[in-house]
Amino acid sequence: MRRVVITGIGVVTPLGNDIETTLKGLIGKRSGIDPIEKFNPSGMTSRIAGELINFSSENYISKKDIQRLDPFIHYAIAAAAMAAEDAGLISAEVRKCGGTKASVGAIHELPLQQTLLTNSGVIIGSSRGGITSMGNALQKHLLNGKPFSAYLMPATTISMAPSYISMKFGIKGPSIGISTACASGTNAIGEAARMIRYGEIALAFAGGSEAPICRLAVGGYAASGALSKRNQEPQKASRPFDKDRDGFVISEGAGILVLEELDHALKRKAKIYAELAGYGISSDAFHQTKPDSEGEAFAINNALKDAKISVEEVDYINAHATSTPLGDLAESRAIKKVFGNRVNDIYVSSCKSMLGHMLGAAGAVEAAITAISINKGIITPTINLEAPDPRCDLNHVTTTIKKEINAAVTNSFGFGGINAVLVMRKFIG
Repeated sequence: MRRVVITGIGVVTPLGNDIETTLKGLIGKRSGIDPIEKFNPSGMTSRIAGELINFSSENYISKKDIQRLDPFIHYAIAAAAMAAEDAGLISAEVRKCGGTKASVGAIHELPLQQTLLTNSGVIIGSSRGGITSMGNALQKHLLNGKPFSAYLMPATTISMAPSYISMKFGIKGPSIGISTACASGTNAIGEAARMIRYGEIALAFAGGSEAPICRLAVGGYAASGALSKRNQEPQKASRPFDKDRDGFVISEGAGILVLEELDHALKRKAKIYAELAGYGISSDAFHQTKPDSEGEAFAINNALKDAKISVEEVDYINAHATSTPLGDLAESRAIKKVFGNRVNDIYVSSCKSMLGHMLGAAGAVEAAITAISINKGIITPTINLEAPDPRCDLNHVTTTIKKEINAAVTNSFGFGGINAVLVMRKFIG
């Protein structure tokens, strides 16, 4: 079985439009949650979100394509371009060319060009896809009588994110869109890793992207009772495992990893963040919105088994931890079921306390942070954990700590009881 390693990372998040700025924000315990500005949320029960700040699509896409594609695709190509540069697949100059002809097919200029064109894939997850464009188009049509754009359907389908990345880089291997609610990005990474393991491809761009800050998505999630109503204190609204948590904070962004077969990475002397050792999935088979700890524990165990890593070897868990009353409790119980007496020895933290919940992109960004945590030997904290829920009594990290991490788990659990878990280990050549 081939080994899979992470050789490139690209993200856009409410804390920054690259991985360095995002990581600095997490280490500094800075919240990216503020009042919504993308539309007027007056009258809505939840009026806060994690929005991208000063993000410019023109750095990555032509003006023509900006108009034709939903923002979730803009975020995906930006993260993919940064991941490609980080992995040494394109130069900084090529990446900065944005939507010019120089960047289209830039991957063709690699020394291993033919191998990469035909032996690479793109697998991207998203929960809501082009919901922003669909909502805007419907509103303009109903209120102003404007006709629908000929690009509305291709611009909003989830599969257009991987398709556009494939077009951008000239990749002719598999292009797959995955939608499994909040597990989408994690499933995309896991499925890409499987394809590499079994020799179908040697390299993949994999992750998730989401642009749900629109009236339709915010109103819909609020109606389900899932969103925090702490509108007067937006930066304290996302509070995983705290007894006063009242729901998640919706956010936007993208995270893309370059996954690579180990020998392929070594041959081109790529830097390696971590090894992606295991992937586990399961279904609660229980309820549309209520999570079940049994199903979540099953996915964690499956991932550990796949990685051939025992519970004794795990040092850190990047929790799903959305800040919902039921979700955090179920995850705490699942972690206790899997790790038993070791639970107090394993550090647990939640990036969502600062980033909010990026839905289908969340797991991909958290996978990126987990890989960097292993590589740098740091664990980012959970903020707003002021009065820990006694039922969620895990070994919570509330300040950034230095710690050698040999093995880590990152969880993603979605509506419908869809569970996806990744296990990473420190790469030792």
